Amino acid sequence: MSCDKTDNKLQVDIFETSAKGNQLTKITEFPAANTKVTIKLIPEQTFQTISGFGGAFTESSAYLLNKLSKANRDTILRAYFAKDGARYSLTRTHMNSCDFSLTNYSYSPVEGDKTLEHFTIEEDMDDLIPMIKEALTISQDGFKIFASPWTAAPWMKDNNKWVGGKLLPEYYDTWALFFSKYVDAYKAEGIDIWGFTVENEPHGNGNNWESMHFTPKEMTDFVQHHLGPKLEADGKGDKIILGYDQNRAGLKEWVDEMYRDEASSKYFHGTAIHWYESTYDFFPEALQYAHNKAPDKYLIETEGCVDSEVPKWKDDAWYWSKEATDWGWDWASEEEKYLHPKYSPVNRYARDIIGCLNNWVDGWVDWNMVLDRQGGPNWFENWCVAPVIVDPDADEVYFTPIYYVMAHFSKYIRPDAKVIGLENSDDKLMVTAATNPDGSIAIVLFNETETQKTINLSIHEKNVEFSIDARAIQTIVIPKNN
Repeated sequence: MSCDKTDNKLQVDIFETSAKGNQLTKITEFPAANTKVTIKLIPEQTFQTISGFGGAFTESSAYLLNKLSKANRDTILRAYFAKDGARYSLTRTHMNSCDFSLTNYSYSPVEGDKTLEHFTIEEDMDDLIPMIKEALTISQDGFKIFASPWTAAPWMKDNNKWVGGKLLPEYYDTWALFFSKYVDAYKAEGIDIWGFTVENEPHGNGNNWESMHFTPKEMTDFVQHHLGPKLEADGKGDKIILGYDQNRAGLKEWVDEMYRDEASSKYFHGTAIHWYESTYDFFPEALQYAHNKAPDKYLIETEGCVDSEVPKWKDDAWYWSKEATDWGWDWASEEEKYLHPKYSPVNRYARDIIGCLNNWVDGWVDWNMVLDRQGGPNWFENWCVAPVIVDPDADEVYFTPIYYVMAHFSKYIRPDAKVIGLENSDDKLMVTAATNPDGSIAIVLFNETETQKTINLSIHEKNVEFSIDARAIQTIVIPKNN
């Protein structure tokens, strides 16, 4: 929308995704609405610096891309990484196998190999590494990538199994070396690793797929006495180490331990979190606590998805309807059932990302970028939804509404942006805003209600009026020097 350049008129561009069918559509006409909302931006008030938005490179996603035509493979990777796509800037991958792998595997396949003479990333060469390299070629701005292990090889663990168990203390140094060797192996393939989470879901996952358990003290001791010093000694002290990497309600006990003193704190660059504790609650108190405990450290959402659902194929309406369930709908304890109602997938993503940004989270990373119509492949049959669903047999691609929701943030709020203050007169309209490094400002609005709303947006002495549809998400871009 371009307004007259009179002294007090803001010039803005507005992009909308809606239940009525807009898909990151630039809109210029705004029907009047009876409900009026005033939003005042306060750019002088700044909060966290953004590290990025994106998704995960998994063996499952990479395997599916290899089964598609080159045209469709390129379409998907460009949609995520190109300048005219979502411009993903922060990504994750897995070290060794995870549930979104085709089978169990480890880079340390030889039992008792304490010095990792036989370390190999051969398992990643066919699918995972080509996907990452192609994305790097497409991305003009580049992106950060961090890696997470689900488990060490069974021979390093007290139960000698892929699932559950703990890392044996005699292999702590071996496991620290594993991270260092991984950096070198990926570097040899032309891929720079930005950092790590120490362990995906250290509480475990109900002993269903790859996992390895740590208490807060065990993880902190491993990082302080083994992983941190090893990376430092090997000239990799700049690699980011994120602790925890599970749900938010557990944040307090983890950050209290991770940042227990200077000796432990110096090796943790931040805290990683997931969203699976609830389909709607983003746990603002826990996020605030984690930030206040370590205000200069990262606080990054490293995984989230609509889980325990088989994705709906070419049915946009489902992604906007409150029919989706998660694991907690079936399996949560009675006292926690209330945290897991049926909830629209679009609402879940938009609500959580805005809620996170308004509570000090600086990065938000989705789970698989691509899954098939079953919500896999997943060796444990732990079916999930992804923003892009494919049918490799028919060579067809479906960009779900979730893809567009992610792009509302990743495309317009760039790394090193600063979240800024604002005043919002409507507590049913979610709003967040950030000033980008180029001086532009991106504001994201989410209207979950059935009511269209007229928005009066102001900054300093300038303002603009427009409307947001019912059940819609908008990104408003204010160019620099407006």
